[in-house]
Amino acid sequence: GAEQYPRGPEFRAALTAAATARQAILDDATRAGEALAVADELARLRREILLSNPVLANLNEILFVRRGEGNMGLPQNWQGNTSISRRGYTNEIASLNLRDGSVKTVYEPEFGRFVGNLTLHWDADRLLFSMPSGEGDRWQIHEIAPDGSGYREIGPGDEPDVDNYDACYLPSGKIIFCSTRVFQGVPCVAGGDYVGNLCSMDADGSNVRMLAFDQDHSWSPTVTNDGRVMYTRWEYSDTAHYFTRILFKMNPDGTRQMELYGSNSYWPNSMFYSRALPGDPSKVVTIVSGHHGVARMGELAILDPTKGRRETDGAVQLIPGWGKPVENKIIDELVNNSWPRFLHPFPLSDKYFLVSAKLDPTTPWGLYLVDIFDNMMLLHEEPGFAMLEPQGLVTRPTPPVIADSINLAKDYGTVYVSDIYTGPGLKGIPRGTVKSLRFYEPHYSYNNMGGHINIGIEGPWDVRRIMGTVPVEPDGSISFQVPANKPIAFQPLDEEGRALQMMRSWYTAMPGEMISCVGCHESQNESSPSRRNIAAQRAPSQIQPWRGPVRGFSWKRDVQPQVLDKFCVGCHDGETEVDGKVAMDLRAKEQNGWGNFTPSYIALHPYVRRHGPEGDDRILSPMDFFANTSELIQMLEKGHYGVVLDDEAWDRLYTWIDLNVPDHGTWAEHREIPGNEYGNYAERRLEMRTKYANQSEDPEFIPDLGLQPVAYQAPAAVPAPAPAPAVPGWPFAQESAVSQQIAAAVGLRLAAEGDAAPRRVVDLGGGQQLEFVLIPAGEFVMGSTTGARDEQPATRVRIERPFWMSVTEVTNGQFRRFMPAHDSGFIDQQHKDHTLPGYPANQDDAPAIRVPWVQANDFTAWLSAQHGVVAALPTEAQWEWAARAGTDTPFWYGGLDTDFSQLANLADQNIKLFAVDGVNPQPVANPHPIFQDFVPKDARFNDGYMIHAPAGTFAANPWGLRDMHGNVWEWTRSDYAAYPYVDDDGRNEPNLGGRKVVRGGSWRERPFRATSSFRLGYYTYQPVWDVGFRVILEADTSSLGAIAAVR
Repeated sequence: GAEQYPRGPEFRAALTAAATARQAILDDATRAGEALAVADELARLRREILLSNPVLANLNEILFVRRGEGNMGLPQNWQGNTSISRRGYTNEIASLNLRDGSVKTVYEPEFGRFVGNLTLHWDADRLLFSMPSGEGDRWQIHEIAPDGSGYREIGPGDEPDVDNYDACYLPSGKIIFCSTRVFQGVPCVAGGDYVGNLCSMDADGSNVRMLAFDQDHSWSPTVTNDGRVMYTRWEYSDTAHYFTRILFKMNPDGTRQMELYGSNSYWPNSMFYSRALPGDPSKVVTIVSGHHGVARMGELAILDPTKGRRETDGAVQLIPGWGKPVENKIIDELVNNSWPRFLHPFPLSDKYFLVSAKLDPTTPWGLYLVDIFDNMMLLHEEPGFAMLEPQGLVTRPTPPVIADSINLAKDYGTVYVSDIYTGPGLKGIPRGTVKSLRFYEPHYSYNNMGGHINIGIEGPWDVRRIMGTVPVEPDGSISFQVPANKPIAFQPLDEEGRALQMMRSWYTAMPGEMISCVGCHESQNESSPSRRNIAAQRAPSQIQPWRGPVRGFSWKRDVQPQVLDKFCVGCHDGETEVDGKVAMDLRAKEQNGWGNFTPSYIALHPYVRRHGPEGDDRILSPMDFFANTSELIQMLEKGHYGVVLDDEAWDRLYTWIDLNVPDHGTWAEHREIPGNEYGNYAERRLEMRTKYANQSEDPEFIPDLGLQPVAYQAPAAVPAPAPAPAVPGWPFAQESAVSQQIAAAVGLRLAAEGDAAPRRVVDLGGGQQLEFVLIPAGEFVMGSTTGARDEQPATRVRIERPFWMSVTEVTNGQFRRFMPAHDSGFIDQQHKDHTLPGYPANQDDAPAIRVPWVQANDFTAWLSAQHGVVAALPTEAQWEWAARAGTDTPFWYGGLDTDFSQLANLADQNIKLFAVDGVNPQPVANPHPIFQDFVPKDARFNDGYMIHAPAGTFAANPWGLRDMHGNVWEWTRSDYAAYPYVDDDGRNEPNLGGRKVVRGGSWRERPFRATSSFRLGYYTYQPVWDVGFRVILEADTSSLGAIAAVR
């Protein structure tokens, strides 16, 4: 309007005149010489118009850092200030006069020291910056007035071996800053980059208090319009660490630390220099960058967390990028090929920004005024110099002061969870399943040490300090107290103490804080249930210790004595032969083995499925790494040579698996902890936590657990299996199998004598069809006399009626006709440095996996209702009868030593491809057998597939069924009940409370675990990572119209 733009008419007239002059030149070639003058006039007008914007009415001066472009002083995206040079810069704090374009020096440091990390106070009368100073050139916080007067060093120079930098003012007058007093090192560079976490102090540098207790750096603190502190927190804990620099928010006193944007996301990899937009309650502007590649710089993005907090869900736009959607990318070096590049946005309004920008590889870093409409106006640039960190010298409203809610007299916080079943973290888990929460503290690596293979093999980055458990109420509510000033993770446990979901992060309670959350991975954009819960009506629970004091979980102390010594070492002594082979040695040894790991740990870890140091950054499916998916647990549950563990031994194994299979319980057990002239880093960290966080507990302390030698308990003798009963006419040859199919079809009037075996096709629509073959009735011996105890006794079983069975497992494409949103996800990748979520499993022709039994059963109901058939999952007996196709050998094609390369997709040579290394990990030519190529396999054979193959890839059995062995496990209708098998004893009812049998093995199994008789049991609600299903149809004469003979 005229009031906001009083010179509007003048500018419109000038623009009209300039446009007229431009057109005249275009129309008359003789006036070409006037073109430069007109262009200059247009540029002058553009600048004058933009500078006349009301947003700039009171802005006459911009403070900024002027630095030689040859040494930009930008830490890499995994570094803090301590990893860049402290000296060797040509730089200064300077001031640009917007009206006349003049530049003057405000402050130039001595000795070429770095100066930067500018933060202007809202009153525009003082400025914080970081600069090395004093003995040792330690990074400290400094302050100066915009005219260069009033310089002072704030510090806090209280510790001679601590660096402090990257500060911001708080509305209360206090200051928040990053500090290396945590004495942690970034683990992927062996601790060589020193971690800075957020602390607060008074304006004079006193009363320092640690606020963040994070695994890796806290960066770029700033205050939002509501008075809270926004910052970037880098997480490493079991996630894809190239993509986990998450935008966080907290109160100035450290309470209410929670994600603002980017958790469980691959975009953006990094967010730096984020700031709230003036006058907007939710939007922020940030620099989106990668992990490797260019340092700190990147794309200028506006985010709105109220629209979404994952990936591009809340991305409003890029600048430039008006009116264009933001692309969701998964790339390590995210912005290496992106131009223009930006640094250090300073929002003037919700539409206009000061920013440092480099338009293309040939231009210098200049100061620009940009807007959301893609206008970019250069304000100042100098060849050979970078103009960085613009701060508009104008007063701004001071955000409100949020009163402290901490109580430093308390050493705990109180947490209330209204309903743990709310949110996607436990989606599909029946109410009442979660019985307790387990707590552990990640104990981070020290300076100059750390790595992904220090604490365990394909295990955690950090020591896992096991704390204990609290109960969960039947309605899912929980109330409990936790120690303050500690990073804490929790896991929801079932009644046997097994984790149903992994918390690959942590939270920290401040002293006296009251924390309230809704559920498990619930969105902050969702409302909280309003009902009154059980936990709210009682006193908070105290954490019940787990089998002793809080301590780092240790294989030597927490598994070896009470599990291996007690139940295993009688046979597993390195000498006893079992089935013609010397059993692995699980005895305790004085000397550690490879990598300083415990020998028995090295022997057993290959038989446990776990997350490893990294994995898919998105929310895991519930129970994805549930303990019962590990071969070790399955073997023991199936009755391993009569071994019967007690409850304590089971609990210890479950806890070990859930904690990501650690070996060492302290860092000193990995190697000697380094230090400096003021002490080793463990001592220095403890001193800092004691002094600045009132946390005097030593995480390296090994408490006396009263361990005594444990006597070996030999298992009871296992009785010899009963001989298999005889069944007349069984086994039978392949020719007989085919003739029985035809006879069954003739009997059902589905074929005539001499016809080929009939097939049936059900059209699901959308180009998807399910093909079935007819399986005849008959009698056979179910189970095995040589397999596991749960396959015994071998039983004579009759299949009373023929049935149709799908030729292959149900594929993703077919299943999505019923459940369009189904996501089979990814197969987990080993090692670290992941640049992708894993190996994709969502292809249309791949078998659908992570389908819980209840959904597979629902698919059969849908199939029946939609297509006029009577569909079901096969019973266990139907499945085995169909798989055997008349044979009594382990496989329809032979025995355990038969070359399966063309016949089944099992664990073969290709499993070696899981042994990877490097960025975007690739297979290693000669992998190490202990820490790389450890997954069990039968390397004699090569079936051509590393993971599952497209459905139907391998040869059919005599009845025309493909992939009955390997590829993916398959659900059956039957309960996981003991043999002898009885068809009508209730095991084939749709019971939802227990476990159902899966059959056939998967690509991950060696042959002996994929035979016609081998069986496992999983819970009906469990979406298992390598389990799919196939379906059967009832066969009767009404099927006639749907048959197409295939000859």
